[in-house]
Amino acid sequence: MKAQRCRPCAEGTYSLGTGVRFDEWDEVPHGFASVATSLDSEDGFGDAVENCTGSTWVPLGDYVASNTDECTATLMYAVNLKQSGTVSFEYIYPDSSIVFEFFVQNDQCQATVEESRWMRTTEKGWEFHSVELSRGNNVLFWRTTAFSVWSKAPKPVLVRNIGITGVAFTSECFPCKPGTFAAAAGSSSCQPCPADTSSGKGATSCQPCDPGSYAEPGSASCKPRPPCTDKDYFYTHTACDEHGETQLMFKWAEPKVCSEELPQAAKLPPSGGRTRCPPCNPGFAAANGSACQPCPLGSYSNGSGCLSCPAGTEPVLGLEYKWWNVLPPSMETTVLSGINFEYKGIAGWEVAGDFIYTAAGASDNDFMILTLVVPGFSPPSPVLEDTESKEVARITFVFEMLCTVNCELYFMVGINSHTNTPVETWTGPRGKQSYTYVVEKNASMSFTWAFQRTPYHEEGRRYTSDVAKLYSINVTNVLGGVASFCRRCAPETSGSCAPCPPGNVMDHGSGTCRPCPPGTYLRGHPSDGLPACHPCGPGTYSNQRRSLCFNDCTAALPLRGRLLRYEFPALAAAAALATGPAFTPRGRRYRHHFRVSLCGPQGRKAAACSDNVTEARLRVVTGYVCQATLVPPERPHHAGPVSSQPISLGDRILGVTTSSTLDGITSPPELFPPGHPDLPDIIFFYRSNDVTQPCSSGRATAIRLRCDPLRPGPGALSVPSKCPEGTCDGCTFHFLWVTGEGCPRCSSSHYRPIVSACLGGIQRTTYVWREPRLCRGGQTLPPQMVRPCRSADFWLKVGISAGAGAAALLAAIAAYFWKKNQKLEYKYSKLVMNAAAKESDLPAPDTCAIMEGEDAEDELVFATKKSLFGKIKSLTSKRMPDGFDSVPLKTSSSGSAMEL
Repeated sequence: MKAQRCRPCAEGTYSLGTGVRFDEWDEVPHGFASVATSLDSEDGFGDAVENCTGSTWVPLGDYVASNTDECTATLMYAVNLKQSGTVSFEYIYPDSSIVFEFFVQNDQCQATVEESRWMRTTEKGWEFHSVELSRGNNVLFWRTTAFSVWSKAPKPVLVRNIGITGVAFTSECFPCKPGTFAAAAGSSSCQPCPADTSSGKGATSCQPCDPGSYAEPGSASCKPRPPCTDKDYFYTHTACDEHGETQLMFKWAEPKVCSEELPQAAKLPPSGGRTRCPPCNPGFAAANGSACQPCPLGSYSNGSGCLSCPAGTEPVLGLEYKWWNVLPPSMETTVLSGINFEYKGIAGWEVAGDFIYTAAGASDNDFMILTLVVPGFSPPSPVLEDTESKEVARITFVFEMLCTVNCELYFMVGINSHTNTPVETWTGPRGKQSYTYVVEKNASMSFTWAFQRTPYHEEGRRYTSDVAKLYSINVTNVLGGVASFCRRCAPETSGSCAPCPPGNVMDHGSGTCRPCPPGTYLRGHPSDGLPACHPCGPGTYSNQRRSLCFNDCTAALPLRGRLLRYEFPALAAAAALATGPAFTPRGRRYRHHFRVSLCGPQGRKAAACSDNVTEARLRVVTGYVCQATLVPPERPHHAGPVSSQPISLGDRILGVTTSSTLDGITSPPELFPPGHPDLPDIIFFYRSNDVTQPCSSGRATAIRLRCDPLRPGPGALSVPSKCPEGTCDGCTFHFLWVTGEGCPRCSSSHYRPIVSACLGGIQRTTYVWREPRLCRGGQTLPPQMVRPCRSADFWLKVGISAGAGAAALLAAIAAYFWKKNQKLEYKYSKLVMNAAAKESDLPAPDTCAIMEGEDAEDELVFATKKSLFGKIKSLTSKRMPDGFDSVPLKTSSSGSAMEL
């Protein structure tokens, strides 16, 4: 410095000239600050319940690790640059559940590198990132926030080798840290020591370890070699030879750190045992004892030999691996260190005939990686944009996990060589089981299996016997794949096959395409040959292409002998529902936000949920029903709550019915308050295409639509009180939608007539709604009806007159019969008197007639023409030809009857 000129640093030291580097993280270096913040208490979600002061970046030797909880941790460093410079660092960002951002602010707290603020997740080890800095004061920020509210703690972000250029000229050289060296003067960096060597601080070279010790690359000291055990080797199989045989081989796990010379050390078992080679995989065949080769285009194989597909058929292309003698050419394997997250270039999976399994790594917390790369897909028919299932292909694999500790198996998917995204995770021992993942995008895909025995690092290998096994892998519709069977197709004139047009299926009898009838849609994934026409669910219709079923916001449901018609187009627009605030175990507040679009013409889905955590990974999920997690904002550039983890709860509608069960989905009525007994709820059933480990058939949704005329417009959405997050089992979601739009259209059965009294010769009929009124729109009330009528006074007079006449008639009839009875009594008394006179020897009269001097009113002679009374009399007595009544008499002398 006295000479004011630059000189080279000595051996064992380095200098960046106008820069500084931070590569030792045994503690937070001087000048850095690590702070954590909790939630903003004024975001509308309530007060903070968790103190985040302990959630900071943690130094771990060679790197610094972020927090993994719901707090926001920030690593800051302020530097004043004398000239424009750069900041660079290496990082590992494996888990998208954490939001990782790096940005720079100037003196006015203005971000200067906004375009590179959001970091992208990494896939293969450490990645390098560099940003230009301006002259003057610069504040560097590394910030992480976890937004995972369902899963376990995510993997942390790791940062190392932070370098800054543009600072004042340095006046000293920095010694190399232990495990590194600088052999030449004037070095700008130090190199790590190779394996089985070590170095101290400021070393100019690395010293080799003694024969009985070892060291990993970059070690500061050597360690004694432990005795070898049976956990330090593994077995594998060689490729088939010309005799169709394979050899069983035992190998030491790399890197080999154990010693065979120590007492009680395990020896490597002898290799060379020969066994018959397994058959070739489907679509492959071996000719003349050679290795298995794929069958040519247009043929198929079950593993024994290639056969041409018959006329009118085509091969079903795919990849199926169920025999594991060699690693297929489309697969690769490696090991990712669980310590420094660098790839070691050794095999992580080994073939074993019937399966492929995880080999022994350098450490029990290493990740054993197996990757299958597929160049693309060729589905048998084009996948339409409006189809219910966007399935292009599917991958199905059978696996098993044998674990004694908390091992984990990750299944990840990458698209177009981009970062792998975990889609499923299994923890602990698992029996032999199958898993299927549906591919919905035709692109180059990579499928990765990563197995970690334990997340904790310990010296040596203790859990090598904990393994994951893959028995079979089957991928359908692989571009350039092989075939294990053929299917019928529609032949062209040239002899080749052509796919059926949209809305058509293959007729297996004639080999021609036929359209699906109305009310049906095409269903069936490409792996089982050809799709078929399936009927739509109740209350739904098929579109013109027969690619999906939909409800056009109408319904017609029978109820007690009448047909109720519904129209609810207003419910096609998406409605929103946010559950009450909930808290993660660390106290982070969140809400579940639902969007619901009940129906839509031609299958239109208006519900959309987004992931707006960062501008770099904005993602939108659409469907009939979707859900996102709302997290309160805590950064000023977020205007509202942060929406993350969007998922679809309903990609296709299954049916509209009043039944509580449809297609294996049940909507228990007891989850909600009871509705009106005379009008049942209409239930909409949906299912999503996302298949998860607990939801093997996909997530499902049941929405009860209930009529309430007092709630016009969209009404109110609610979830069950006993399941405040909308689901009781994590797979089926339940909602109640109460709105006036859910009422049927009014018809004649919804009103009744009221007939008034006849006033002034007029009677009025008025129609009123039945109460409670459970309808809307439709028919209106008929107008009041008026018709002439007779008043009550008129009918009273008629009644009195008729009654008086009837009374007079009855009185006359009674008087007649009374008088007749009197005459008969008189005649009878005369006869008795005559009979008494005869007994006293008086002559008996031959007839009984009116004597002279009797009253004229006692005459018994009637006119020949009968009056009304005469007609009545003729019905009650027997008449003589002369008009007199006859009375049978019997004399005492002759005993013969006489007739009077």
